[in-house]
Amino acid sequence: DERLLNDRGIEMIAPHRRKRRKQCTQDGRKLRRYKRRWKVERLFAWLQNFRRLVVRYEYHADNFLGMVQLGCAIILLRFF
Repeated sequence: DERLLNDRGIEMIAPHRRKRRKQCTQDGRKLRRYKRRWKVERLFAWLQNFRRLVVRYEYHADNFLGMVQLGCAIILLRFF
């Protein structure tokens, strides 16, 4: 699994489990991006407030992408 991810240039940034049976070794994973992960998850939670995105009424992917972009724009406008 790790080789497949490395071949595609994907880095795993999740921390180790706290209650591991085997002690974790220092494998050099970078957690600097993990600190900002909550911002992305919060955005997805806010997008769940738009029924049209949750149910996905659109048949075509372009229309769905447009609705996602509209939802993100509305979320941004609420803060400014």
